[in-house]
This record gives sequence, structure tokens and C-alpha cells, in this order.
Amino acid sequence: MKLYDQLIKFVEQKLGPIAGKLGAQRHITALRDGFLVAMPFIIVGSFILIFANPPFAADTTNAFGRAWLDFVAAHRPTIVMPWTMSMGIMSLFITMGVAYSLAKSYKMDGIGAAALSAMSFLLIAAPEKGWALPLNHFAGTGIFTAILAAYFSVELTRILKKYNITIRMPEQVPPAIAASFALLVPVLMIFLTLYPLSLFVQTNFGMQIPEAVMAVFKPLVSASNSLPAILGAILLSQLLWFAGIHGANIVVGILSPIFLANIGANAAAYAAGETVPNLFTQPFWDFYIFIGGAGATLALVFLMSFSKATHLRSVGRMSFLPGVFQINEPVMFGAPVVMNPTLFVPFVLAPVMNAIIAYFAVNTGIVDKAIAVTPWTAPALIGAAWGAGWAFKASILTAFLLVLDVLVYLPFFKAYEKQLLAQENTSLSGTIQAEKTGQPVTA
Repeated sequence: MKLYDQLIKFVEQKLGPIAGKLGAQRHITALRDGFLVAMPFIIVGSFILIFANPPFAADTTNAFGRAWLDFVAAHRPTIVMPWTMSMGIMSLFITMGVAYSLAKSYKMDGIGAAALSAMSFLLIAAPEKGWALPLNHFAGTGIFTAILAAYFSVELTRILKKYNITIRMPEQVPPAIAASFALLVPVLMIFLTLYPLSLFVQTNFGMQIPEAVMAVFKPLVSASNSLPAILGAILLSQLLWFAGIHGANIVVGILSPIFLANIGANAAAYAAGETVPNLFTQPFWDFYIFIGGAGATLALVFLMSFSKATHLRSVGRMSFLPGVFQINEPVMFGAPVVMNPTLFVPFVLAPVMNAIIAYFAVNTGIVDKAIAVTPWTAPALIGAAWGAGWAFKASILTAFLLVLDVLVYLPFFKAYEKQLLAQENTSLSGTIQAEKTGQPVTA
């Protein structure tokens, strides 16, 4: 117990304040909110990608599968176009969303910031050739560049405004017109800074800025697919959650660029018929590691739903439906799991065990890697298959992990249930005794 107390003290006094400041930092918040702007386009694009690549062998004799394959083969360019204009250009949506969110945090013009960021990204990621814009850096390979373009354009505008380097219009001029004129100087400065930099990189290194940025971030992206990196992210998230801090918001906010870069590369490889490269994606995190939410608590909710303790049973049944849809705040604060020493070990152990087993299952090819972005609220059994292109081996893996999670939680749950039953029996005995003596019953 002494070790547990020291750990909680460390999280509360050292790790918690740092994580709290990090989670509230405007650039990280803008990153998280900016990705939410792009998410509907990415999810719909994932649907199209899966439809354009039927989950049937090329020589299948299944009538439905054969008809699907033949239809796609005859109309592939038409079918793939919506994917290209959604998931295929997700970096453009991301740069606009991040810039808008960051600008609003500074109380600046969000729409103007989004437009300026889009222009900045296009300037360095899609140099025009023959009245056509190449789209090869609009998907996963352009994500980090999109983020940097958003940060640079907003911060440049903020600095220019701070030092009054702008064009001011008379008060009588409508606000929309005044805002458009206020962007003239930032637009000019973007052309005078980013465009020469882009030309310099192309001339001296034979590559475009997104390629150079990806080269810099490549070690980070590669490391993200390693088991130690995955376990480190899990432990940080769990420790923060256990101390009452929403660890997933902080950790996933930081991991989001890596998740999308990995899933973008996977989708592109899948569409091209190549080997899918990346293991660590949002579906892997949501539907293998955290089944039912942080701590893989769907297993705990299941056990609580049949508990002999009235409190646990009522909270478990109330939490079951939200847990199926990956929402576990009711059980986290209702059981509670937060700051509960009896449940600390399984709360950390279950997702770690899930990660290790899922890592080897996916890394060895037993289960397919994810190629589609899915809503994190999708039920885990459905979301896992959906993310893997409707490969139902993923659902089988999730079901297997859920059973193991139940076994991990069971002995600790029984110990906690025994504590609560003793408390309920003591309370009941006190009530009965008070009724017999005619004394008022106190809560």
C-alpha cells in the first residue's frame, strides 16, 4: 500500500499538474479540435475505400462477392473519386481546422485564419504543374506539414497584429471587408517566407517540404509502431485517469497526428494493393486496448451488472449501454474506479495485456492492420472489423481480449464487492437496530 500511496502522490503532485497544463495548452487543444473538423470526411472516405476494395478473393465463386468485384472493376475511377476528395485530401481539412481553432483561442478571425492556412499548405505541398495540383501530399504524408502550416500562418498573423503591421480600415467599413483587408499583409508575408523556403528545399534537396518534414518525423512514426512506445502511452493515460485526470484526452491529443499519418499510409497502401505498413492506429487503440473505454472497463461493467452488492449492480447496469459504445465515465466515477486502490492493478493490467496480445496478433499477420478510420464510439466488436476493412478476425480478437479482461478484473472485483457488501450489511444492521429502539435513522 505504501508503494501505491507514493505512486498516487507522484501522479497528483508531479505528473498531474504537468499533464493539466499540457492538456490546456492552446496549440495542443487546437490540434485536437482541428482533427475533429476533418474526422467526418475521413470516416466517410473510409467507407468508400472499403467499398472500392471488396473483402473477397479475386477468384471467389461467391455470387455476391463476384458481382461486387466485377462492379468495382468496371467503375473503379468513379467509385474511388469520393475517397480522393475526402480521406485522400484530409491534410487540407486538418490544416484549416487546426488554424481555425488556434485563431479562435487568440480571439482572432477564425475563417480568415483557416483560409490563410489552406493557402500556406497548398503553396508548399502542391506546387502547380500544368494547371493541375498534385495530390500526393494531401493524405497521410502531408499531415505534419499541414499542422506546421497552420501554426506558422496563425502565429505570423498574430505577431503582425501585435506590432500593428496591418491595414486598418475606417470604423464605418463593414467588419467583413475590414477583416479581408487585414489579411493582405499576412498573405504577402506568407508568399515572402514559405514560397522561397519551398523553392530552396526543392532546388537544393530535390524534394518538397512535406517530404522533408516526413523525413524528420519518420523516426517518431516508426517508433510509434513499437510495443514499448504503445505501452508507454497506455501507462501514461492510465495513471492520469486513475488520479481523476482525463488521460485519454491528453495522450490521444498528442498521438492524433501519428494515428492519422499511420492510417493514411495504410489506406494508400491498401488502395494500391500493397502491404499495409502500420500497426499503431486509432482503431488499434480504441478497439483492442481500451474495450469499453480507458482501463478496458467493459469487462468490469459486465461483472458489476451481476454483483450481489446493490451499489455495484445498479452502477454496472446503468453503465452497460454507454460502455458498449466506449463511454465509461459512469463506471469511472460511479463505482468508482478513480482513486480506488482495489481496482488499480486490473485498471492498468487489462489494457497492457490487451496491447501485448493484440500487438503480436497484428504484427504477425494473424489479424489484419487497420485501414479505415472509425468513430471511437463504435461498439468494439464492430469497430475492430470496420477498421480492418471488415475483416472479422479483428472482432474475434476483440472478443477474446474481452474475455481475458473479465478474468483479469474478476479477483479484484470480488475483493471490492466483499468490501461493499460488508458496508451494506453494517448499514442495514444499524438501520434495523435503530428501528427496534425507536431512534431516528441517520444516513
